[in-house]
Amino acid sequence: MITLPGLIDPHVHFREPGAVHKEDWDSGTFAALAGGFTMVLAMPNTQPPIFDASSLDLALQAARSKARCDYAQFLGAGPANAEIVAELAPRAAALKMYLDATYGELRLDDMGLWAPHFTKYPREFPIVVHAESRSMAAAILFAALYDRPVHIAHISLKEEILLIKAAKEKGIKVTCEVTPHHLFLSSPASDAKNTLKINGRLEVRPPLASKTDVEALWENLTVIDCIATDHAPHTLAEKVSAKPPPGFPGLETCLPLMLTAVNHQRLTLDDLIQKMHANPRRIFNLPDQPDTWIEVDQNEEYTLSASTQYTRCGWTPFEGWKVKGRLHKVVLRGKTAFEDGKVLAEKGSGINVR
Repeated sequence: MITLPGLIDPHVHFREPGAVHKEDWDSGTFAALAGGFTMVLAMPNTQPPIFDASSLDLALQAARSKARCDYAQFLGAGPANAEIVAELAPRAAALKMYLDATYGELRLDDMGLWAPHFTKYPREFPIVVHAESRSMAAAILFAALYDRPVHIAHISLKEEILLIKAAKEKGIKVTCEVTPHHLFLSSPASDAKNTLKINGRLEVRPPLASKTDVEALWENLTVIDCIATDHAPHTLAEKVSAKPPPGFPGLETCLPLMLTAVNHQRLTLDDLIQKMHANPRRIFNLPDQPDTWIEVDQNEEYTLSASTQYTRCGWTPFEGWKVKGRLHKVVLRGKTAFEDGKVLAEKGSGINVR
């Protein structure tokens, strides 16, 4: 049994408000603790989106009454809310900008809408961008022009990691994250033996990439700052429908997958601690969680199954995967929050870290 610091996930979707049949702050933080995460940062593309004072209050009220681990809520950048979100920044995890496809009040159709956010949002908090390929290059240019930190969410391509590497070498203030599904899964077109069938269960944004892209991420793991789940639950019925929504659940499979990679010597335990605790805390200027740690058996082997998970969506893209490394205990601020498969933290016991 080994002890690690409580993990921090800077990228989760808890679907509240608007789609609590998939997940809410209760079931989502249940899943977080069962995955070893003692702090989560929730994304703003809910229904309605979190983009002003009233919607932020709505989300935080739900979190206050339901969350079982510590948390903060992102604000979403819209075409006309730069001053509003800048004023709300001390209450939020950070600002999220969707530079590729999204919907409604968070849609930023052209680069002219980016500048007010880069100018006005407080510099002590990063701007996080959903940006792929060329839009990611444009976001890095904005980071250089405005001399402020930008965090790139869920990178997936070889061209992206190489560009981020070059930007870091030039001193541009850019950090990035990668998801386990982009490290362990590849697109069916590039892998005919992929264990997942070609159907809606594969829909995710960014899309699963080629084996070459996956290997490039592993080869440049030192460039990647954070492992983030992008936990984006949808029900199985939705995923196998005619119009499957993009996204995978990931909170409960991330740690065992990464511990398995440690056992395969693809990274070290120190790497895991840096990318799943120290770097998220530094990048997002998050407070310490005193008397908080997790205990794992690094050598225990078992099979991943949705039947043992707490997420409300009821499935996992890693069903049947054999892993090595099991979480046994989570202690949050001196109290046992999870032990041997059971979440013990009370509803509403989580703290808003902002």
